[in-house]
Amino acid sequence: MISVHILYPKTDDSTFDMDYYCSTHMPMLADALGDACKGWGASSVAAGAWAAIGWANVESQEAFDAAMKEHGAAIMGDVPNYTNVAPELVVGQIAH
Repeated sequence: MISVHILYPKTDDSTFDMDYYCSTHMPMLADALGDACKGWGASSVAAGAWAAIGWANVESQEAFDAAMKEHGAAIMGDVPNYTNVAPELVVGQIAH
C-alpha cells in the first residue's frame, strides 16, 4: 500500500478553498482510484510552508499510475477551481 500526499505551498498571494477541495476535488480523486482507494483526507495547515495537505492511501503504485493515466488530466484540470498554486506530490510505501 502507498500513501499519496498532495502538498499545497503557502505564498504571499496563495489561495485555497478547503470546502471545494473536500466536497468536490478529493472525492473526484477517490472516484478515479475506485476500489484501490483505501481512504483519503485533507488538513488545513496553520503555520509553515504549506497551506493545505491532502492524502490518499492507495492499494498500489500501479493502481495509482493507472488512475492518473486515465483521469489525471481531469484531476489536474480541476486544481484552479480551489487554489492558485501548483501542488507537490509525495508518494511513499506505507511502512506501518
